Amino acid sequence: MPDYEEIYRQQAGPYEDLVSREDYQGHILPALERIASPRGKAVVDLGAGTGRLACLLAPLAGALCAFDRSHAMLSVAVAKLRAGGRRNWTAALADHRAIPLTDAWADVVVSGWSVCYLVVWHPDDWQAQLERGLAEMRRILRPIGSLILLETLGTGVETPHPPQQMLNYLSYLEKAGFRRTWIRTDYRFESRPQAETLTSFFFGEAMLEKLVERPEGVFLPECTGIWTLTTARIDL
Repeated sequence: MPDYEEIYRQQAGPYEDLVSREDYQGHILPALERIASPRGKAVVDLGAGTGRLACLLAPLAGALCAFDRSHAMLSVAVAKLRAGGRRNWTAALADHRAIPLTDAWADVVVSGWSVCYLVVWHPDDWQAQLERGLAEMRRILRPIGSLILLETLGTGVETPHPPQQMLNYLSYLEKAGFRRTWIRTDYRFESRPQAETLTSFFFGEAMLEKLVERPEGVFLPECTGIWTLTTARIDL
């Protein structure tokens, strides 16, 4: 199993090479706009990583704050945001449980593929850690705002099949009143060698058997869940 903590600390380049090939269909941004349009709003991206969501949202948001605990990851995100030419964003190192913003700053808080680590990296007190993170997200939201979490519902599968270690976390979100939808966000690679290198890097060699070759490229199916809650509905 890959060491994800090490990947996030030290391997931002290969990680960006991988995630830049996810959602080749372009499903994520339309899904976010249907749920809670970021247009002209104050948006926070928590666990921004290399800027996958931040770069989608910056052209639409009135103001965007991107936070991540990894300097390596955030450095890539900053470079991409700068290359976009916009000035409506800021970025800083921060943990989900200590967000450096004033109360009620944001209209929309988005966190993609990151809140789950409050659970999987803290098996002994995951619920307490998760509640701290969600409470902090609620603190920075305006009285009527939207909290949106994106997480995997299965890699290498065409319909949702979440990882075993995620089940308690996902059950908690449903009991807390989050509404779930899901989309396909498949990876597309230019060649078989590229697909094998990037897939094994992050998912392990066992995932290689899930690669699908077609004339237009090599693909890895991915299901992404989107959980949404308004501030008025959060009840921890």
